[in-house]
Amino acid sequence: QVQLVESGGGLVQAGGSLRLSCAASGRTFSSKAMGWFRQPPGKEREFVAAIAWVGGSTLYANFVKGRFTISRENAKNTVYLQMNNLKPEDTAVYYCAASSTTGWATPNRYEYDYWGQGTQVTVSS
Repeated sequence: QVQLVESGGGLVQAGGSLRLSCAASGRTFSSKAMGWFRQPPGKEREFVAAIAWVGGSTLYANFVKGRFTISRENAKNTVYLQMNNLKPEDTAVYYCAASSTTGWATPNRYEYDYWGQGTQVTVSS
């Protein structure tokens, strides 16, 4: 089992920045790809960014390219999502996810086995 705990969400004005953290514990050696997803109010959960645990290749949704950066610190079993130039449409609950089967950075939510509890990000206009 892998446990994921997100932190760093909050309220920020448009144009501001936040950094989300996701700390993994438990059988972290079994996790491979790590990803961030979000669920805006009244909408489906959607892919934001992913990173391969080995090699560090990354993948981003088009709507965050150039604004968000995913990174990881293996020694701390932690993944980060740096979010810059935030927009009101980025308001959502952000979830961290880990896959035990997929090694590459995948946008497919069904390839992730473990999920955090989510952290709220609210961007005011």
